[in-house]
Amino acid sequence: IRNYLGFARGISGADLTQRAYQQAWVFGARVILLDEVKTIRTEGDRHVLEVAGVGEIRARAVVLALGVAWRRLGVPELEALTGRGVFYGGTAADARGLAGLHAVVVGGANSAGQAALHLARYAASTTLVMRESRLDEIMSSYLVDQVAANPAITVRTSTEVVAGTGDARLRSLVLQESTTGDREEIPADGLFIMIGAIPSTSWLPPEIARDRGGYIITGQDLLELPDAGAWPLDLRPMPYETSVPGIFAVGDVRSGSLKRVASAVGEGSVVVSQVLRHLAQL
Repeated sequence: IRNYLGFARGISGADLTQRAYQQAWVFGARVILLDEVKTIRTEGDRHVLEVAGVGEIRARAVVLALGVAWRRLGVPELEALTGRGVFYGGTAADARGLAGLHAVVVGGANSAGQAALHLARYAASTTLVMRESRLDEIMSSYLVDQVAANPAITVRTSTEVVAGTGDARLRSLVLQESTTGDREEIPADGLFIMIGAIPSTSWLPPEIARDRGGYIITGQDLLELPDAGAWPLDLRPMPYETSVPGIFAVGDVRSGSLKRVASAVGEGSVVVSQVLRHLAQL
């Protein structure tokens, strides 16, 4: 992780998590590791969590910080090269390392377009590969114009990455045109996969409202849902409160979040005041 304040040379996700665990322990938090929350239900003003290997935990407030998992490309030889030329997510930390080399971005949404523009500043060539038949199908018009006007970016529509080569690092990719089935091998030193993420919310009860992508809806957005019963109280929901009063959601799993480490940490600190307000109301 290279875009988190205070770590100029970056820090691994494992190290950051370990430091966070130690800090929480120093503050007196009880931590249960490697045990899965199976279900959550509400009984009166208590929320009951069934934790595998532990039993039931009853609480007046719950914060869901479940995160997301990157949607995988599903090409075995490329999955084996993850971190060695194949990357899921952001590009800022890796763009300079591709100076004079070949970069490929997979995806058709805004994040993919922004990544292609950023990589094109450094790489000898940048190829944007998308399943969509047109650049403007799901990408904002301002990005479409910038990508189309950049001579360093080659756009391959109706195309998928179906194979790749490399030993210690990525060396090439095989692209397949979906309408004709034609295949072409191109050089690639960096592959950046931006085809979305999957929130870890499938186990939650239906009472916790989610958007079409499975992300948890919070705050003011609850009042705009077509289902008038999505928010049951006369009081307005707090910004990070879900459709079940007393259950909050923060970080990447929250609908509309920025999907950045710094913003997730910020939401985690802000939600504490909302939890305290909820407890005071009880």
